[in-house]
Amino acid sequence: MATRKMNSTILGIIGILVVVVWLLGPVTQAMAETMKYKFLGHVTKREDIPVGDIEGHLVGLAVIDGVAVFENGEMAPFKGIVIFDVIKGKGSFDKYTIITFGDGSKITTKLRGTTGVTSGEAASSAALTGEIIKGTGRFDGIKGTATSSLKILPPEKGELGGKRIGEATITYTLPSK
Repeated sequence: MATRKMNSTILGIIGILVVVVWLLGPVTQAMAETMKYKFLGHVTKREDIPVGDIEGHLVGLAVIDGVAVFENGEMAPFKGIVIFDVIKGKGSFDKYTIITFGDGSKITTKLRGTTGVTSGEAASSAALTGEIIKGTGRFDGIKGTATSSLKILPPEKGELGGKRIGEATITYTLPSK
């Protein structure tokens, strides 16, 4: 009788372990990973439209091209498309960023942020948060969020806008294969 009870107990424990492993399997696969990178970009196109309500109020569009350098050493060019609404350099913007990796895989994010003048009327900083909206290649099916912080340097003579220097983090999950 004691042996039968002990066997039932052992089988019960094994059964519980099997159920726990079965339940935790998908959770382990879906755990979020992060990619951190630093970037440098410059404005290649820009269109400012004065609103006309108060001095310095602009809405517009800018295209930013640059390079991202990831913690693992991988480098990838990116293109950012920015729609902004600012008053004397302070305001809000939406930014789509497409990062293209060496193998052709891409990650597209949509971020929203604010910018403000940090010293004088030239240099400013920005903080952005948003989501991953698409991935291709090895990032097909990617889901997650993105954050970024950057400094916008004063434009040099002949530049359409100042260079952007910053860092970003992408927190993501990929579908199990």
